[in-house]
Amino acid sequence: MSLKACKVCRYLTEEKKCPICGSEELSLKWKGEVVISDPQKSETAKALGVTKPGKYALLVS
Repeated sequence: MSLKACKVCRYLTEEKKCPICGSEELSLKWKGEVVISDPQKSETAKALGVTKPGKYALLVS
């Protein structure tokens, strides 16, 4: 399984296009991951600018 991180929203996916924002700018170079289950209540989600649940990279190159 090779997850790619969206360079726009940091979402981690195996798809060729980000299912969250629709971007095709994906990178295999990313570090750290966080799972956001409830963005409304998560301080981490707020800090990262995440509005939808899912798995996100902390840093994308």
